[in-house]
Amino acid sequence: MDNVLVINAGSSSIKFALFGAGLEARLHGVAEGIGGVARLKVGDTVSTPALPTHEAALLAILQALSAAGVAPESLAAAGHRVVHGGTRLTAPARITPEVEAEIDACSALAPLHNPVALMAIRALGRLVPGLAQVAVFDTAFHASNPEVARRYAIAQRFDAAGLRRYGFHGISYAALVEALRPDLPRRLLAMHLGNGASLCAIGDGRSVATTMGYSPLDGLTMGTRSGTLDPAVALRLAREMGADRAEALLNNESGLLALAGTNDMATLLARDDDEATFAIEHFCYWAARHAGSMAVAMGGIDAIAFTGGIGENAANVRANILRRLHFLGDVPVHVIAAAEEREIARETLLVLNERP
Repeated sequence: MDNVLVINAGSSSIKFALFGAGLEARLHGVAEGIGGVARLKVGDTVSTPALPTHEAALLAILQALSAAGVAPESLAAAGHRVVHGGTRLTAPARITPEVEAEIDACSALAPLHNPVALMAIRALGRLVPGLAQVAVFDTAFHASNPEVARRYAIAQRFDAAGLRRYGFHGISYAALVEALRPDLPRRLLAMHLGNGASLCAIGDGRSVATTMGYSPLDGLTMGTRSGTLDPAVALRLAREMGADRAEALLNNESGLLALAGTNDMATLLARDDDEATFAIEHFCYWAARHAGSMAVAMGGIDAIAFTGGIGENAANVRANILRRLHFLGDVPVHVIAAAEEREIARETLLVLNERP
């Protein structure tokens, strides 16, 4: 009873990982192509079972674990990545009917993510009755932001209806904080740079500001997201194209993809043309420009940390951003491997140990 199964359910895939009580990784895999041409990868083994539904995919994952010597009944718990916890679910929580209802209530805030996570939670509950399940929220880390950082300057009734800054990538930032202990800098400028990208001002281990807001669309230039833009631009696009089409454009067809035809930073760095050069400059300029805002929120910085696919692997991008931040002083720079799955397992074990 010392294994924790970590589940990250997407619209057509389920990523999973198995961790021991000491948070050692024992197995990773993914079920993808759910509802279509499916593939199940468990460690280095790949198969092509029929996976018409998420429940069928979870059953296949459990069967693969059993074949690896880990029976579902022997699991201590399952930890789920849930994107949005809203204003009430601000810490990892053991899943109860009340927590399920609250996750469901937040579905309007994350319509592409929360319903799928809830589907996986309920399906796993049917497949392994009695298994303890814990929800770990991507928004929770930023619940410590002061009210002045979270509230938009709009009428109170809209704030009460949930139109406020939440921030995302919180599980990644929590993992980064854990990786830097016990020598965690007091004022840390954290950069999660990947296809989705954000910055976080971390003071004494707690988020005090972040670049993403009501949705993951705000902030930095990203792979396919526009990042910050004048609200009037979104309004004009909505009038001209319709709201749904404009939303899809800003989320899925903007950012690096719109600037240079690809959202893959490695491809851009390998190219030698004006579009690629400009796209990289745009990404780095806006990361550095938003970094100034994060420094203000903390009253300065004592260290910088990079994580995420670009943050970890693109040394040229890191150097470009750091060059622009030289005026902030000569501070230590850390490159931290992303460990969101491990962080979910850690939080799940904490919930099991601290709460009935």
